[in-house]
Amino acid sequence: MEITRAGHKPHMQANPDYFTGRVWQELIVEAPEPARVRALRVTFEPGARTAWHTHPLGQTLHVVSGVGLVALRDGAPQVIQPGDTVWIPPGEEHWHGAAPETMMCHLAIQEADDDGHVADWLEHVSDADYGRAPD
Repeated sequence: MEITRAGHKPHMQANPDYFTGRVWQELIVEAPEPARVRALRVTFEPGARTAWHTHPLGQTLHVVSGVGLVALRDGAPQVIQPGDTVWIPPGEEHWHGAAPETMMCHLAIQEADDDGHVADWLEHVSDADYGRAPD
């Protein structure tokens, strides 16, 4: 068993190659093999969002606070709120982030494939795609 005490987890600003706006990531768990689970607490400032991306084994998002948006390629954003959980199947192109006027924090949970790979990053989400009226 391993316990990581509060305040001792890596916390960093997210890589701007994969995010628009200010986004903070805090590692929750990156389990050693043979486990594959990885989880981050991700906090988005208003208007901040991921780039388009996919996950080889899918991804679960659980909203902790604020109001966010999540969208599939060619789809309008969906509003997500605290307590909402989103499952994104393997290979599905999507993005997620904060709504324009509020911060959003979610837990992002995914598994690594056999090569340790958890995401394939694509282009940044355009302002037009981000600004589409939510369904």
